[in-house]
This record gives sequence, structure tokens and C-alpha cells, in this order.
Amino acid sequence: MIQGGLFSDEEIEKHPGIRHETTQETGIKHLNGTISMARNEPGTASTEFFICIGNQPELDFGSQRNPDGQGFAAFGKVVEGMEVVRKIQQLPDENQYLKEPVQILVVQRIS
Repeated sequence: MIQGGLFSDEEIEKHPGIRHETTQETGIKHLNGTISMARNEPGTASTEFFICIGNQPELDFGSQRNPDGQGFAAFGKVVEGMEVVRKIQQLPDENQYLKEPVQILVVQRIS
């Protein structure tokens, strides 16, 4: 997976957490290209997100990836450009942070 967001605790704390919607509630599973919210405890997700590369059922509700069994809140899917996601994953990193950040220029909601 690749993760994005503000990566600054000071900035993240300025944004309130959102209600945790489990995969059991939404029916959106962590499959290849799924976009989901990163979190600590349920209800703490705000600015950090990730994109799944490959199917990741261990991130769904009921799995033991998190001790609370709530999983992560999947909310979208990459509909084109997974080759770009894979290229980002291959970029040089240091301590799991890209050496050169990649800027997201456009995100669209498609109904």
C-alpha cells in the first residue's frame, strides 16, 4: 500500500476525526485500488489515507490487523491510473517516507 496525507502531527491535530464506517457497514472491501482512511482508534481518521496495492482482506472489519477488529474505513477506488500508484510505491524512501513527496493535483468524486 501507499499512504498519503499531511504527515504532520501538528497539522493533523487541527482536523477533527470522522465517524468510523466499517467495511461491514459500507460493503467496500480492501481490494486492489481501494482508497481507505488511516487511523489510530476508531473515529480518529482525519487527513491520512492509503491506497491498497493488491487485495488486503486483513484491513476489513473482523480481521485482527487492529486489536479492536474494526478494520479501516474504505471509501473509494482508483478507477484509472493504478500504474501510477505502483510507480509511486517504487520511488526511493527513507523510514517509509518518500525522499521526494508526490503531490496530488486532482481528486474527483464519481457517482
